[in-house]
Amino acid sequence: MNTHVSDTDSPTFEYWQIWTDIEGVSHQSRCMLDHFEQQSMGGAAPQWNDALVSRQATVVFSVLPPGWVGEWHENPRPQWIVPLSGRWFVESMDGARVEMGAGDVSFGGDQQCVADGKGRKGHRSGALGDAPAVLMLVQLEHPGARGRPANATEDVRG
Repeated sequence: MNTHVSDTDSPTFEYWQIWTDIEGVSHQSRCMLDHFEQQSMGGAAPQWNDALVSRQATVVFSVLPPGWVGEWHENPRPQWIVPLSGRWFVESMDGARVEMGAGDVSFGGDQQCVADGKGRKGHRSGALGDAPAVLMLVQLEHPGARGRPANATEDVRG
């Protein structure tokens, strides 16, 4: 993922988002965190922070064995997914496939999909390569928004 930062200009950070359109089809877009503000944390020197507020969140660590594939399913809740090691993929209903590794970030917002004629609903995902994919998930309590993210910078089409 790309992070752009300088000492004086607010940084930006790119991430992937899977989302559901009004017809219930999942897509993937590259999005941008771009509301950073300089703040001190715990009395330390100011740093750039973009706080995404949620009432409650659950942190889950997941290990996908080599060759593991999760056939078509939706993210159970809106969730941030951060690979810690290994590689994994996400394939959306529109045919787009994104492969990610450590340092990449994805937001799973494909709730409320509608199954298509091929039985696909949500996304399929899986581990790539000979090593496990170790993921950290931050699951949010509030429902996901439908529609293309307002901060999307590009779509991926299969």
